[in-house]
Amino acid sequence: MLSTALLKSSSRTLGATLLVGGLLLSEAATAQITTPAASPKSTVTQRVGLTDVTITYSRPSAKGRAVFGTLVPFGKRWRTGANQTTTIKFSDDVTLEGKKVPAGEYGLYTIPNKTEWLVVLNKSTKQGADVDGFKDDQDVVRFSAKTYKLGAKAETFTMGFSDMTPATANVDMQWELTGAKFKLSTDVDPKVMAQIDEKVVKNANASANDMAAAAVYYYDNDKDLKQALTWIQKANEKDPKFWNVHTEAKIKLKLKDYKGATASAEQSRKLALDAKNADYVKMNEDLIALAKKGK
Repeated sequence: MLSTALLKSSSRTLGATLLVGGLLLSEAATAQITTPAASPKSTVTQRVGLTDVTITYSRPSAKGRAVFGTLVPFGKRWRTGANQTTTIKFSDDVTLEGKKVPAGEYGLYTIPNKTEWLVVLNKSTKQGADVDGFKDDQDVVRFSAKTYKLGAKAETFTMGFSDMTPATANVDMQWELTGAKFKLSTDVDPKVMAQIDEKVVKNANASANDMAAAAVYYYDNDKDLKQALTWIQKANEKDPKFWNVHTEAKIKLKLKDYKGATASAEQSRKLALDAKNADYVKMNEDLIALAKKGK
């Protein structure tokens, strides 16, 4: 009796093992082999001013083929990459080549030609680039982007940002020996001024850091220099850092207070020496030389 029970138990165990093994072999047989994508997906994000800009696209390679005018025909809509539609997303309203575009995510299409590309932003991020299926009534903006010749071959299609300023950048598209770019502008000043109004102008207990930041912004953007001087002096009374005292010297120099600029630069130089910051030592020495010329 015992032997029979053991045989039945062993048989059931063996059957279960074979079933599990068979299932695993079946799954292994049907699993797809994973290989590198021919046109890998890429996402590039850049803060321009105070706005985050994100481009998501797939990157085809030339692989010895002639690209523009052949692989990518002239005069026809292109998804600006491979696979899915290329998208561009803005966290705030922006201006592209002088045209306003609301915050949001858009499909980015181009129609390449020899000397310029037509860039199209469309509300749909999923439709293809084919003429028959494309919905022109969903276009948000169209504008031209001038082409230029690259100094070195770009084997893989690349999108990115160049020529950065505090409020602008160029969106750059490069492949083979051709580049095309368009200007992106953001509205920085109203946002910064609103912060200054809240944190400095209307705040009797403004921090030294906020007052210094407001003064630097006023100096860099040619705003009220006397107000900037008041803020930076208050900041330096609270906490005199060598870089902030140097800002005070620069503002005084711009106001043609040469004696005051020299005094502040000498103070900043001493603080920079104590901090062993050679760059600011040199910057203050240069400023003192300029102040002496103005007398």
